Amino acid sequence: MSTTYRVRPGPEAFLPPAAACMGVTLPDPGQGHIEGVIVDEALAFEEAARKFLSAKVPTIFPGPLVLWHWNETAKEKAVAVKALYETLKACCPKGSTPMLIPMADYRPKYPKINPEIEINPNHPNLTIWHNKIDVCMFVGVHCHQANLALKIIRGGTSCYTMAMCAQAGHEDANLSFRDASPAKINRLAEAVKRLAAQGVGKAVSGNGSSAP
Repeated sequence: MSTTYRVRPGPEAFLPPAAACMGVTLPDPGQGHIEGVIVDEALAFEEAARKFLSAKVPTIFPGPLVLWHWNETAKEKAVAVKALYETLKACCPKGSTPMLIPMADYRPKYPKINPEIEINPNHPNLTIWHNKIDVCMFVGVHCHQANLALKIIRGGTSCYTMAMCAQAGHEDANLSFRDASPAKINRLAEAVKRLAAQGVGKAVSGNGSSAP
């Protein structure tokens, strides 16, 4: 299933539309979506790995669902997320700068946040711009907060967004998986290793730019 509307990187608009209102649907089990098009999950894993390997500043944004040890599955996901980050550091080409920046909570922080150490769904563009992040992945962020942040990023930056969702996926991401588990996070890390061994990605210089 597909729609004429594509969830592509921005900057799209001051107030980008909710992808669901534009006809974008969520994937079924075993599927993912790439820019609003439903695809087989395996294809989504490969595309996500390619995006990470081609980025200048590939970044993982872990949220409270994996940052806090509220159950054993959360702990296992956190270990898998850290392993994915270590994989990016080992496999991404020379010149890239992999980052791991937490979204520890969802409270608005005024008058400002420190974009070098955190990202907040109420103003994610500040962290994207400050660190010149060109590809990012949300994991462990509650759905309503993730969709808010993804829309803001799509509206005001050119960052390519990916979301690893424990539920049905995120239609407002450029690429999304559903039913996230430690095994699926590890599967993405293996895809990164496999494609890196095949020579995917190239040396990059400098930082990316996601400013409008």
